[in-house]
Amino acid sequence: MNKESQLIADLKNKTTQNKAFETLLNQYKEPLYWHIRKIVLNHADADDVLQNTFVKIFRGVKSFKGDSKLYTWMYRIATNESLNFLKVKAKKYFSSSEKMIKTLANNLREDPYFDGDELQIKLQVLISNLPEKQKLVFQMKYEQNMKYKEISEILGTSTGALKASYHIAVTKIKEEIKKIQTF
Repeated sequence: MNKESQLIADLKNKTTQNKAFETLLNQYKEPLYWHIRKIVLNHADADDVLQNTFVKIFRGVKSFKGDSKLYTWMYRIATNESLNFLKVKAKKYFSSSEKMIKTLANNLREDPYFDGDELQIKLQVLISNLPEKQKLVFQMKYEQNMKYKEISEILGTSTGALKASYHIAVTKIKEEIKKIQTF
C-alpha cells in the first residue's frame, strides 16, 4: 500500500483519524494556503477559506472514492471554497465581483503579508481582470507550476480547453503589459 492509500485509510479509520488528519494538515496547509491566497488575494480571507477547506476535507474524506489523487480532490475543494467565498463577499460588500477583485488586488500594497514589489502588484491586478476560468488556469499553470493533467482533475475541464484558456490568458496579459509600457 502506498503512502497516499495508507493516509486515506487512516483518515477513514476512527482510531487513526486524528493523527492522520494532523499529518494531512501539516503536509498540505501551506500549498493549499497559497493556492487559496492566489484566488482571494487577502491573507485573513485566505486563512478563513483554508480553515473552511480543511473542515470540508475532514467531513468529506469518508466519502472520498479515490477516483483522483487526494491532493487534487483537496485542491478542488479549496478552489470551490475560494470561489464561493468571493461570490458571497461580492454580494455582501461590493456592487460586482469585478469591482471587488480590483479592490482586493489594489489593496495588496497595504497588505503586510504581501512581499511583492510594484511590478508584482500590477501583474496581480492584470491577472485579477481575467475571466474566472482563465485566471484560475493561469495561476495554477504559471504561478503554481501545475501540470495540465492536474489542473484538469481539479477544475473538471479537458486539457485541451485548459491549454486554450491558458494561451488566451497569456495573450491578454501580454497585451495589457504592452499598453502599460507605452505610457
